[in-house]
Amino acid sequence: MAKSKKKKRIWLWVVLGIVAVLLLAVIGYVLYVMISYHRLPDDLALEIRQPTEGGEAGAEVSAGTDYEIMTYNIGFGAYTPDYSFFMDGGKSSVAKSRESVLETVSGAGGLAAGYDPDFMIYEEVDLDSTRSYHVNQYELLDGFFGSYYSDFAINYDSAFLMVPPWEPHGKSLAGIALYSKYPVTSGVRKSFPISTSFSKFLDLDRCYSISRIPVENGKELVIFAQHMSAYGNSDAIREAQISKLCGDMQAEYEKGNYVICGGDFNHDLKALGDVSEDRESWAYPFPREKLPEGFSFSIDLLGEEERASMPDSARNADMPYEVGVTYTVTLDGFIISDNIIMKEYENIHTGYQFSDHDPVRMVFSLK
Repeated sequence: MAKSKKKKRIWLWVVLGIVAVLLLAVIGYVLYVMISYHRLPDDLALEIRQPTEGGEAGAEVSAGTDYEIMTYNIGFGAYTPDYSFFMDGGKSSVAKSRESVLETVSGAGGLAAGYDPDFMIYEEVDLDSTRSYHVNQYELLDGFFGSYYSDFAINYDSAFLMVPPWEPHGKSLAGIALYSKYPVTSGVRKSFPISTSFSKFLDLDRCYSISRIPVENGKELVIFAQHMSAYGNSDAIREAQISKLCGDMQAEYEKGNYVICGGDFNHDLKALGDVSEDRESWAYPFPREKLPEGFSFSIDLLGEEERASMPDSARNADMPYEVGVTYTVTLDGFIISDNIIMKEYENIHTGYQFSDHDPVRMVFSLK
């Protein structure tokens, strides 16, 4: 009897020991995430990379000439058409393989380079991330845009996230790349307002970049490259991000500069109406009344029929892409100031071949 009680006590201590070790591991991990948390400083100057081959050295943009700009969220190279993402309700939290990442990023690079745009914006470009097998996607894209000037704004540099536990999303270092055929004189990274609650430790940082390109008439073409928050941020955070972005755009416009803002807005850009309509939390209509005077979304300059029939630029990743079944929405596009003329506008539909987004292109000229 005494031996039986002794055995039970031993097993109890073993179980308690295991629980204690697990508890210490959880506490240690939480402390690691909290201690390692940081945000990059606001108004961070960006390095301007010079062309590695050719380039338009000394060239300037001029009024009355047609130029082409594109934006493309490449989804850290993970989203093949059959990929689903855990934060959308799907399965995976990392790309299928390193080879798959190389293939999708190269596909996105080749697709855009085939249009030979004057300016190119890429979002969700990983530099060194667990989720994309540490492939430096900026260097990979450079191979398609060697004759361009470029800058890179780090969007987020996260701690190692142990979610989901069976396939951790891991550590992410990623951002927004801008490529320009014409010299970029300076670039700056601006921090978007984000949540200040505990959720900030698990959410991803957000930013936009401001890049300056000289125009022959003495003004500047100022390109804002941005990626707004998604995944159910509060109305207050959403409004704060829009307010800061619009304030900076307005300041440039008041200087007499030409302003283009492109990227993933994480708002439904086709929807103009009822915000109470049942929709995904990252697909609310963008509040047009918040735009400064003299600015408009390029998509709003299309005819109603053309706008409605245009393919959507993004898909939900809760399931593999299935035509007519998967939820799609237009999140990507451009805002332009009224001293810019839009000539062409297109959502390039690839069937989401290389990402959960498709590229958007615009042809424009300066007045």
